[in-house]
Amino acid sequence: MSNNLNSIGLNKKPSETTVVVAMSGGVDSSTVAGMMKKEGYKVIGITLKLYNDGKEVAASKQCCSGQDIMDAKRVAQKLDIKHKILYYQDKFKQGVIDNFIDSYLKGETPIPCVQCNQTVKFKDLFEVSKDLNADALITGHYVKSITKNNQTEMYRAIDENRDQSYFLFNTSREQLNYLRFPLGGMLKDETRLIAKKLNLNVADKPDSQDICFVPNGDYASVIQKFRPDSFRKGNIKDLDGNVIGVHNGIINFTIGQRKGIKVSDKSALYVIKINAEKNEIIVGSRDKLGKKNVNLNELNLLADKEEFQNSVFVKVRSTGKLLKGKVNLKPNKTALVNLEEFEDGISPGQACVFYNKDKFGFKVLGGGWISN
Repeated sequence: MSNNLNSIGLNKKPSETTVVVAMSGGVDSSTVAGMMKKEGYKVIGITLKLYNDGKEVAASKQCCSGQDIMDAKRVAQKLDIKHKILYYQDKFKQGVIDNFIDSYLKGETPIPCVQCNQTVKFKDLFEVSKDLNADALITGHYVKSITKNNQTEMYRAIDENRDQSYFLFNTSREQLNYLRFPLGGMLKDETRLIAKKLNLNVADKPDSQDICFVPNGDYASVIQKFRPDSFRKGNIKDLDGNVIGVHNGIINFTIGQRKGIKVSDKSALYVIKINAEKNEIIVGSRDKLGKKNVNLNELNLLADKEEFQNSVFVKVRSTGKLLKGKVNLKPNKTALVNLEEFEDGISPGQACVFYNKDKFGFKVLGGGWISN
């Protein structure tokens, strides 16, 4: 049987296999669509319209802008594949933007890209793909997936600088079994080379760098737009509880931040804690930033509990390194993570993602949201 598997691991000829490709208008997803078409699959490209972007947004380096939708359309025409645009602005506003703002108001540092993957991208697009009788949903994410005994497991991408497994920890097992990630075993340079060979208009398009609905990284302006009453002045305190300054709103601060505190002291001050209930910022020296214990909630496990009996690797921020630690699974989808070494700047609202190393690489075991 295995000899008859096609390139995405299904026992069908490519010409009899329908795939939906999530096309954002960037080089990665466009290349994936081109690869699938070239291999003979029946390809349907779907692009999501997620927010109403103004001129200032469309010009910045973001995904899912009006320009991106046009680029995706051109790629689909070039490849001669079906192309649909789904208008999900309301779903995106409720599931992602509102959560993003609420999280900042609670003194957290949110990751809207995880929420977006968890809601509109994989949940809704997953259902649409099933309705279209597609055999798989394919994306341009840089993660590796390996299917054994009809069970798909997710691994870090070969290109560690591009790896997006951290942002996909909340994917369900059912979704993983349906998803395919052709770029997980490739370097970014290889992707661009394929795009050039396919003569795609986006071959040299720069990567999106900002959160799609945050113009030029200015998240405070987004909160100002939707919740102008959020900018309340409050006290900046030292670790002994002394008031040493005033801030213009807790949403301007994240754990570990040094710039913008505007309080003079003999040594550099960092944000150690954000107390949303009291509208206070607590600051201290850098050596007070280190933490070893992390509480998690809303856990999503992609592996059996036995895999957590020994130490695993964890990642506490998207740009962070892998840290050794022990994960103690608790009831109600909660966990306590004990790190072997102190780590600076661990922030509520970020994800903590678990990995285990085996012969295929670093496997994603799941993860949860940092609560404190």
